[in-house]
Amino acid sequence: MKKLALAAALSAAASTAFAGSYAKDEVVMEPPVIVEETAQASSSAGVLVPLILLAIVIAAVAAD
Repeated sequence: MKKLALAAALSAAASTAFAGSYAKDEVVMEPPVIVEETAQASSSAGVLVPLILLAIVIAAVAAD
């Protein structure tokens, strides 16, 4: 009878120790989101420099 009580006590202790599953929860890590900032160029920026250079050339020609 003592062996039966001991076996019951051990099985009760073992069942609470392994109450969960043996397989761990799979941890799914999302890849980090990388946002790359692009250089914002104004549409008039590409035209502005040549217009200034043209104005300088015209002013130089008119000065002679």
